[in-house]
This record gives sequence, structure tokens and C-alpha cells, in this order.
Amino acid sequence: MSTVQTEQVLVVPTELFHRLGHFQGFSRDVDRYLDELLSSEHISFRPRSEMEEDPSFKQLIPYVVFRHTDAAGQASIFRYTRGTGQGEGRLHSKHSIGVGGHISSDDVETAGDLHPYEEGLRRELDEEVVIGSEYRSQCVGLINDDETEVGRVHLGVVHLFDVASPTVRPREEEIIDAGFHPVESLLADLSGFETWSRITLEALFR
Repeated sequence: MSTVQTEQVLVVPTELFHRLGHFQGFSRDVDRYLDELLSSEHISFRPRSEMEEDPSFKQLIPYVVFRHTDAAGQASIFRYTRGTGQGEGRLHSKHSIGVGGHISSDDVETAGDLHPYEEGLRRELDEEVVIGSEYRSQCVGLINDDETEVGRVHLGVVHLFDVASPTVRPREEEIIDAGFHPVESLLADLSGFETWSRITLEALFR
């Protein structure tokens, strides 16, 4: 049995998201959503294999974007290509600016004083990249895309990490062709990007 079939992932009822205020695309109104979405009365852990096919739940996914701004004020964004060994087959070979993944029931056991979401975010970053720089982080928005098969069962929580130097490198072999690129060059050709990255680039940097 595969890891995807056995993994228990953090979900919230889609009905709760609609009650708080359904949107398509990007919302900067973090305060309106996040506390309620992460409330212990609303979250649960359910089999990932079932949740990938059940739009009555949304899997909460931290989506970390790394930005470096040089001395001249030019911003560049960490971009990579998803290898064919990464978990979500529907995103293979697409460009992405987001690092992160599912919050697992295992994160509850290791969280200590942290919320399982925060522990899952920390674990995902540790698994996927090496951050060789000081940084400032903030939660800047949420992504919802009900127009794609993947998007209907996921809800992205976007965290912007402003790094002091562009020294983020992959730890996973399936994060390929990785590096920092000027914002303008990424916006000039969005065709190869996964939907969440296109939405985030246009919402935050256009």
C-alpha cells in the first residue's frame, strides 16, 4: 500500500470555507479565514487517498514563496520544476514557486507546543529545501481554485519568506532546475507554471 493511500492528512469541511466566504483565485484576507480554518473544532485527519477524490473537504496546504530583493530594489523569486517522483502526479513537470505539502497526522505527535499546521510547515521546509540565509516570514493570503481537479480538494495558505540572500537550494532530488529568477521574467511567461503559482505570481507581484 502506498504512502498516499495510508497517509492521514489535515482537512477542513468545504462548507466551512464557503461559510467564511468562498472565493476563486487569491484572497489577502488572512484574518478572515485562518483562525477558523485551523480551529481544533474544524480540523480533522482523514485518509489522503479518499480526500483526493472528495470535494466536500479541503486539504490545507502551506505554500511558501521565497523572495530576495537586491540592493537596487530588484526582486527575484525562487522557482523550480517538479520532478516525476513528487507526490502529486497531476503537477509533475510543471514550474512552481511554492514549497510545501500536506499536513500529516504524524505532525500532531511531534508538534509539542506548536499547532500541527505550524509543525507540518516546518517539517515540509526541512524536507524540501535548505535555507542558507536569514529571513522574515509572513502569511500573505490564501489560494482557492475550484476550476481544476487538484484545486477542488485543496486550499493553499501562502507564506512569503523574504530572504537576506538568494541561498535557498533543494534538498529533494525531485525539486529540479531550481534557482532565483527576476519577477518580471516569471510574469512574462506563465504558461509552464502550475495553477497555484500563476495565481500567486499575478496576485502578489503583477
